[in-house]
Amino acid sequence: MANIGFIGLGIMGAPMAGHLINGGYTVYTFTHGEMPKALVDAGAKQCASGAEVARNADIIITMVPDTPHVEDALFNPEGVAAGLSAGKIVVDMSSISPVATKEFAKRINALGCEYLDAPVSGGEVGAKAASLTIMVGGSETAFNNVKPIFELMGKNITLVGGNGDGQITKVANQIIVALNIEAVGEALLLAAKAGADPAKVRQALMGGFANSRILEVHGERMVKRTFDPGFRIELHQKDLNLALTTARQLGVSLPNTATAQELFNACAAHGGKAWDHSAMVRALEKMANFEIGQ
Repeated sequence: MANIGFIGLGIMGAPMAGHLINGGYTVYTFTHGEMPKALVDAGAKQCASGAEVARNADIIITMVPDTPHVEDALFNPEGVAAGLSAGKIVVDMSSISPVATKEFAKRINALGCEYLDAPVSGGEVGAKAASLTIMVGGSETAFNNVKPIFELMGKNITLVGGNGDGQITKVANQIIVALNIEAVGEALLLAAKAGADPAKVRQALMGGFANSRILEVHGERMVKRTFDPGFRIELHQKDLNLALTTARQLGVSLPNTATAQELFNACAAHGGKAWDHSAMVRALEKMANFEIGQ
């Protein structure tokens, strides 16, 4: 059984690493924050650096906030690359730049190792329930080697294509989610302002072509005013920034993604960085001077 390395034990990484330990794997860990006690108790082996993790593990997973953090985890002097030997597999499960991902993969490949980008969707709830959607870019051989490990953390696991394709799939996912939140927000705001009961409007719409997980879950949050995350606005801002930056690099126009980002920016300006992303509706409500629950 392969030894696993896990770097980044935040609200997503800690439960993901826990599932691997429960699945019978020896897991070597490194994190900048405090080591979660539950993982120590479960038998996680703490290391002093990413390099030490890489020396002990056959498959090394990174789960950190953004592109610069992945670069640091992999390539700082005591990072993963410093401890790699040929034949190991590096798996980045963070959500980061597709363009940077291709560059990171080349640098890891040059050391005789495989690289998979495998961002996830499903948030903290999915991480805890081991029901994450995992979108993977890389070689089929590496994917097949790591798939049993992915299956301990997620349900819907797809090899999309080569390096970078996993990350671009996650970016696409976040565009669709943001634009759906915006659409549901506009629809329920209009209905409520017109005097209809937004809860009943939502119920009616769920029986038709307009139904979606966003209408079901986030529409309910908008009606009930429950904006505790969930998935924080500041994280969705980061993902849409990746979308818009990548679009600029590729010469693609994403007009509605830009609008969704501006609405998130408005929420952040009103102290809402840590609100759930369904609270995008609050920016629409400010412009209308009307709240859905009124």
